[in-house]
Amino acid sequence: MEYESVVLVKQEVFVYKIPPRQSNRGYRAADWNLAEPTWTGRLRMVSKGKTLAVKLEDKNTGALFANCPIEAYPGVAIESVSDSSRYFVLRIQDDNAVSGRTAFIGLGFGDRSDSFDMNVALQDHFKWVKNEEQIAKEKEEPQQQLDLGFKEGETIKINMKITKKDGSEGGYRSGGAKKVGGLGLLPPPPGGNKIAPPPSAASPSHQPTADAAGSAGQSDWGEFTSAGEKPQTTATTPSQTNANWVQF
Repeated sequence: MEYESVVLVKQEVFVYKIPPRQSNRGYRAADWNLAEPTWTGRLRMVSKGKTLAVKLEDKNTGALFANCPIEAYPGVAIESVSDSSRYFVLRIQDDNAVSGRTAFIGLGFGDRSDSFDMNVALQDHFKWVKNEEQIAKEKEEPQQQLDLGFKEGETIKINMKITKKDGSEGGYRSGGAKKVGGLGLLPPPPGGNKIAPPPSAASPSHQPTADAAGSAGQSDWGEFTSAGEKPQTTATTPSQTNANWVQF
C-alpha cells in the first residue's frame, strides 16, 4: 500500500490567465497581467509512490482549485518562463470530467526562494524515481558472474622472502654445503691413507732399521724419497738413517 506524502508547501502563490502560445518560443511572464492575478491560494506538492502532483488549494478551507499531475521534469506538465525564475506554466487537469480536459495557467511566487524550493523538490523526486527504476532493473536482469578460476595451462608465480634467525634475508635451499663466513665447507672424504709422522731422534731405542725406513719411505712418502739416495739393501747404522731423514 502506497501512502501519500507532502513534499512541499507554499502558503501563498498566484495564478494567472495566460494567452495562447504564438510560436515555438517559450512563455514570457511579461505578457501576463502580473498586477491582477486570477486567483491566490496555497500550493501543496504531493507524492504517492512514483507519482507527483501539484495541488492548488484554498488556504482557508483547503478546497481544491486545480490539480497538475507531473510525469517528468523537465516536461510539458510544468515549464519555466524565459524571462523570470519566479514564474511557471502549469498544465492542469480536470479529474472529475470524463474527457479529462486540460488547460494551461500561469503560476507565480512572491519570493524567488520559493520558486527555488519547488525546483529542488521536483529534481529530488524524479532523481529518486530514476534510482528506484535502476535498482528494479538490476534485480530482474541476472548479473554476470566473474570467473576467477585458472584457465588451462595458466600458472602463477609467488616470490617469497625467508628471514633467517639473525634477521638477514635469503632464499630457501633444500640442501648442499653449509655456509660459514661466505665460504662453503665440504665434508671430509670417506677414506684415504694417513701419513705417518717421522720418528723422533730423541728416542734411539725405537729407531727403525734401514729396511723398515726404506719400505716406509716407499709406501708413505711416495715419490718424495726419490729425491734422496737410493735405499741400501744392507743393514745400516742409526746414524745413517738419521742422515737420510735430514737429507729429505
